[in-house]
Amino acid sequence: MSEADPFFGLSPTHLLMAVVGAAVFVSHLLPRINFMRAASSSAVLMILGLVTFTFIPGMPSALDPTVSPRIWEMISEFVVIVVLFATGLRIDNISNWSRWRPTVRLLLIAMPLTIAAVALLGWALAGMTVAGAVLLGAVLSPTDPVLAGDVQVGPPGEGGEHPVRFTLTAEAGLNDGLAFPFVYLGLIIAAQGADPSAWLVEWIARDVIYRIVVGAVVGALVGWILGRSLFSSWGSHAIETGGPGVLALGAVLLCYGIVELAEGYGFIGAFTAGLMCRRVQEKHNFHKRLHAFSEALEHALTAILLIMLGSILPALWHVLDWWHTLIGFGLLLFIRPLVGWLALLGTGMTSGDRLIVGFFGVRGIGSVYYVGYATGHMEFVNEDQLWALVAYTIFASALLHGATSFLVDRYASPWSADPAPSTVGDNPHEAGKS
Repeated sequence: MSEADPFFGLSPTHLLMAVVGAAVFVSHLLPRINFMRAASSSAVLMILGLVTFTFIPGMPSALDPTVSPRIWEMISEFVVIVVLFATGLRIDNISNWSRWRPTVRLLLIAMPLTIAAVALLGWALAGMTVAGAVLLGAVLSPTDPVLAGDVQVGPPGEGGEHPVRFTLTAEAGLNDGLAFPFVYLGLIIAAQGADPSAWLVEWIARDVIYRIVVGAVVGALVGWILGRSLFSSWGSHAIETGGPGVLALGAVLLCYGIVELAEGYGFIGAFTAGLMCRRVQEKHNFHKRLHAFSEALEHALTAILLIMLGSILPALWHVLDWWHTLIGFGLLLFIRPLVGWLALLGTGMTSGDRLIVGFFGVRGIGSVYYVGYATGHMEFVNEDQLWALVAYTIFASALLHGATSFLVDRYASPWSADPAPSTVGDNPHEAGKS
């Protein structure tokens, strides 16, 4: 044995593997402890990453997102599409248009107002360029389907979807994709300038209308085909022998790939595919198995990403000042609650329910993907500020919303829950007997 390879030498690779393994274990265990919520366990995982990479000797250097944004983009992209497909599967009842009215208001009113307000603060307070400020507003605007599980509807077939939980679930399922046009807008302004006469028509036609429609339509079509395949006579064999893992993963990748190849928004496609797949046979027990696998995969990948995100916090600390802090906390405590509350006026929700929905604008993994995507495709003057603000806003959101997620159950208005729908077994032929 050489001196360069001592018997008790610590391999950075093996240390990293041990930390990732511990993170996956912790991410699965913490949400199942009665006093620990999913969002607050996310904060714990980020702190674990911070402590591990800062104080454990022999650890490899934290992966700098300003140098290697592509890796951050790829990991977060995979996490989000898995969660969005599972989110679509979770929703039991979509038949009543009144249930969707609050979600539509949040998407069409609250999200654009949030983007504009955050962009204005980024430009006026943090001294960002117009392109950087627009990008900041876009990446911080969507609520997150990954870290907000405590305030969303439960697994398929549970029933009792309170309007507050339904609204937060549907919003998180759709607004990750609907933020993409504004990410493109930031890239366009960075490349072509702020004069809208040079790009406005093309941006609206291609990035707003075409890509949204293609994402929704193609995603729904693929989801319908998947559902018809799974619950057909010949699909029963795959369900019985293939297991939910291969099918869920294959469905997610197939749908996302097809939508992206068609130049649509894959995030919208993944959600609508899950939503439509569920509609083919709403009461089948196999949906629970699909969702359970997707959730397990989500926990593992999210744990890795949160460890990585926590590891870069010390390196980004010097970039932030009080103005950045004001933007992050202003978004979480003032901008989102206010615009959410106002957007929901006239929807039939009580004032308290509107306040709860407005407050629980959890920020998370979708924001990591967007800033990784944007900075991987173009160099921004404010790149380090973008990453710092995103990382610290996610951390603050995990702490704030994780500690207060009990408010949904405690203060949401009384509501007569629909009975949980009965489910049929894993044999698709039983579906017609229910």
